[in-house]
Amino acid sequence: MNTIKTILVGAAIWLGGVSIYTISYFIPILKDVELQANMSLAIGLIPIAWFAARFYFKKESLSHSVKAAISMLLTAILLDVLITVPFLIIPYGGSYQSFFTGFSFWLIATEYLIVILFYARMKENKIKTMNSLN
Repeated sequence: MNTIKTILVGAAIWLGGVSIYTISYFIPILKDVELQANMSLAIGLIPIAWFAARFYFKKESLSHSVKAAISMLLTAILLDVLITVPFLIIPYGGSYQSFFTGFSFWLIATEYLIVILFYARMKENKIKTMNSLN
């Protein structure tokens, strides 16, 4: 596992997710803008995490896919602690506790892991199929 690459990919996913959340939050369509932002993030996270996993696993081994996915998620959580909560949540009346104990946070974190691991599993199956054909 390439630790630096894992951290950079995790940071890129975080940046994409925060961008989607923030843009959606400030363009209200639904009455509940927080729900709207979380829904936008949940939908937008799928292609972001998929393409990030594709980039990461292009040259990296699939044998550490769980470790890499967890490292990417932990990078995003650390950036949430250092940047998201103090600059985007607390000024609008939220707190660390409300952010990290919210159901939507854990649902999106689970989705994050599932997308990356699903990509790794699909690539692994593709490789096995290609090898069995040879």
